Amino acid sequence: MPASRATPVVPPRLLALPSFFGVRFIKAEPTTYLLQYKRGRVKREGVGLAFHYYAATTSLVAVPIASSDAPFIFNETTADFQEITVQGQVTYRITDPRRVAALLNFSLDGGTYRYVSDDPDKLSERVVNRVQVLTSKQVQRLPMRAAIRASDALVQQLLADLRASPELDALGLEILGLSILAIKPTPESARALEAEAREQLLKEADEALYRRRNASIEQERAIKENELGTELAVELKKRQIRDAEIDTQRSVLEKRNALRAAELEANTALEERNKQLVALRGENQRAESDTRAYGLEAMMKALSTADSKTVQALASIGMKPDQLIALAFQELADRAEKIGQLNVSPDLLQGLLNGSAATPPTAARK
Repeated sequence: MPASRATPVVPPRLLALPSFFGVRFIKAEPTTYLLQYKRGRVKREGVGLAFHYYAATTSLVAVPIASSDAPFIFNETTADFQEITVQGQVTYRITDPRRVAALLNFSLDGGTYRYVSDDPDKLSERVVNRVQVLTSKQVQRLPMRAAIRASDALVQQLLADLRASPELDALGLEILGLSILAIKPTPESARALEAEAREQLLKEADEALYRRRNASIEQERAIKENELGTELAVELKKRQIRDAEIDTQRSVLEKRNALRAAELEANTALEERNKQLVALRGENQRAESDTRAYGLEAMMKALSTADSKTVQALASIGMKPDQLIALAFQELADRAEKIGQLNVSPDLLQGLLNGSAATPPTAARK
């Protein structure tokens, strides 16, 4: 893994005046914790001190307590053995200058007021190394696709781990913040992911097109179903109307049949009564005929013993003139062999045609 790029620590800005017989004056910035050692003991310490000192017997230690930014960039391997690059920055500050001065050399050169060692630079390197160890631990648990999208979660986890780190606490450091600027795969993996993402986008576009077509088909089907439902409802109403008409016709026919049945029953009863009446009439006529036959029989018996002339005379009683004339002609016809010539007057014929006769006919035999 490549080394992180740590920014070198710039020596604190100090105001130093020319020395007179080895006595010098120094003034520190408010963000610099200055310690004055004399004979192995701390004579002065504090923030933003200004004092004269004897250079031959004094050692100065300047610890910057302002916040510092340590950028980093390193490669890590994910759980699926893919290499990624993590780039970011950690911000920290020194909270215990005496502890740091005891562990690292922050001594100043008496002539140039620069650090006499590179220990100040190693402090930021130690912080970055700790960040790299914790980052590697977290990244190795994630696959590449999850790792390149886990910036926020990774920042929160690393920040919590750094603040709880005993190594940084031993150095008297406080982690103020952490930011991850980028998590990038290798160019080959990036191209593969881009191709996969492109295919996924094309697939989603096709699916969107299919969904739009399906939605259109569903809408057309819904419209057709509504039309069919409307037609079905109309046909159902028509059927109901036809059924109602049939029921009405059936009711009318039933009423007509009932009326006809009532008429037939009435006619049957009437015919039965007529039949009884006819039978009664037949019996009456039979009885009447029997009575008449009996009367005629008695009359015929009586007439059989009487003279024909008498019978004829009795029969002519109460006859009309035309009947009497007819009877006279009949008598003439019976005696036709004895009559030589028969003369009938015109008046008689005219009376017979008119249905009456004024005088009886006259006959002459020759």
